[in-house]
Amino acid sequence: MKIMKKIVLLASAILLFASCSDFLQRDPDAKLNSETYFANETSLKTFINGFINSYTPTSALAREDGSDIIAVTRTAYYIDDWNPNVQTGWSSSDWNAIYNINYFLVHLRDVPGLSEATYNHYEATGRFWRALQYWNKVRTFGGVPYYFAPIDADDEEMLYKPRDSREATMQYILDDLNFACENLSTETAWVNNANISRYIALAIKSRICLFEGTYRKYHATNPETGSAWTTNEANKYLTEAADAAQKLMATGRYSIATDYRGLFTKEAPNYTEGIWFHQYSTAAFHTHDLTWYFTSGSMGSKWSGDQDFIQSYLNIDGTPHTTTEEWAQEFQNRDKRLAATFMPPTYTKKIAGASVTTAPDFAVTYTGYQPIKWNIDDNAYDNASISNNSVPIIRYGEVLLNYAEAKAELGQFTEADWNNTIAILRKNHGGITNTAYPTTADPALAAYYKLSDPVLLEIRRERAIELVFEGHRVNDLMRWARADLINKQWYGLYIPEVNKSYDLNGDGTMDINVYRQADGNGGRAGTPVMLSTANGGWTLENGDHGRLMYNLERKFTEKRYLHPIPASAIVLNPNLEQNAAWK
Repeated sequence: MKIMKKIVLLASAILLFASCSDFLQRDPDAKLNSETYFANETSLKTFINGFINSYTPTSALAREDGSDIIAVTRTAYYIDDWNPNVQTGWSSSDWNAIYNINYFLVHLRDVPGLSEATYNHYEATGRFWRALQYWNKVRTFGGVPYYFAPIDADDEEMLYKPRDSREATMQYILDDLNFACENLSTETAWVNNANISRYIALAIKSRICLFEGTYRKYHATNPETGSAWTTNEANKYLTEAADAAQKLMATGRYSIATDYRGLFTKEAPNYTEGIWFHQYSTAAFHTHDLTWYFTSGSMGSKWSGDQDFIQSYLNIDGTPHTTTEEWAQEFQNRDKRLAATFMPPTYTKKIAGASVTTAPDFAVTYTGYQPIKWNIDDNAYDNASISNNSVPIIRYGEVLLNYAEAKAELGQFTEADWNNTIAILRKNHGGITNTAYPTTADPALAAYYKLSDPVLLEIRRERAIELVFEGHRVNDLMRWARADLINKQWYGLYIPEVNKSYDLNGDGTMDINVYRQADGNGGRAGTPVMLSTANGGWTLENGDHGRLMYNLERKFTEKRYLHPIPASAIVLNPNLEQNAAWK
């Protein structure tokens, strides 16, 4: 839209996010004339359509570089000598959205003749988008300069504004979310489409407040200051998270679907469970690259499941899985989400239009546990950005998890709560037959998370399995103060012996040949993939057998719980103080 382009030009001039000279040379008369633009409700709808088009999260939501449960190629932030000089995220383009949203909020009531409820709905829409933009910055940097209105060219006090504290910034975000949850519409025209409804606001509020409540609980000090929190308020945010989730649950508007994988692979959004989608359509020429990303060894990051994570999927009877087996056996009698997330022995894919039994491709996967959660099962989608499956941004399954975790962290979680949240997910999505309330801690989970509470442990298990590849795991590790788990050994599938070819999926075709470097290819020419236990980064856990071990150094350190403020931003505005650990 032309109108949005004009505003973006103004936003790019803000001194904090561009050069001083560029800003001061801009003509103040270039500002949008709100008196002529904001003429009727249609103009408000047009404006917020710009927010939807520009700020709705996209398929990048599905990428979780740097987690403990997914092996990927090199992730610079966790292995390089990261420093403020290479940090980005503070340029004009990173702040344009907030300028545009504030401009809308300041001028929306210039439209004459609307009811107070209508004005409040549009204000709530703007404040929702502002809260989401600022929360993304808080997760990255901590407290940031908070603006309630667009900055004028001659307002040096605001241009050189220091950072607001994390506590203050989060309170502003909470205020915006509360206004959105109270004033956004639930009328049909605003629900189950690209528009922001009260249901979306409640769901997102549960996500944001759970993040902040657990972040304050598990981080003894504020990483921004290196000192104790001015006001910890962990329980306040956990209560807000639980309340938002409970209000959404009480509406009865959404429920848990039974087709778990279909939530992620179909063009038509499933609004039984999905609350907010980024909708894609071949007919509208609006597509993405997720299938290509997960099926290409060069285009993507070779995302692969870690065997420790695969082990965490329960058996179908609800008992923990404790044995390390060959790849094909691991999928037998397990939580159905395992075979809906990672390629199982029964997986078939269309190749040149024909359905073909397909095994893991070690040109794509490091570990043998190849993701399929987002993939359209047709190789026509493997080499181009033509995927049309719509992407859920937030769905009811997450809301149930948010509620369960917030109540458990508050010490208020009951067996009835379990039955209304975790048990439903395990039954509907996992097909698990025994969903009884846990009374004892799984030793493996307890050792991994260094927790003893059996309910919290099972909620964490469920969250990892239910939401994998949806962009949550790194955030979860950060808020639990357990990002040290990133520094782990990755494990692949179990290899009984070397110098042997394996038909992984039992279709009569050998899929891999595992050999020692000194033994050549073991005399088994013609196998599609050969894995050496002496080169290529692979070893076997027990020398001549065991799990494949992929070795890639990652060095998460405490200071990386927050990114540094870019050095370039501090040069432009010396009032911006660097995060404590990065000074």
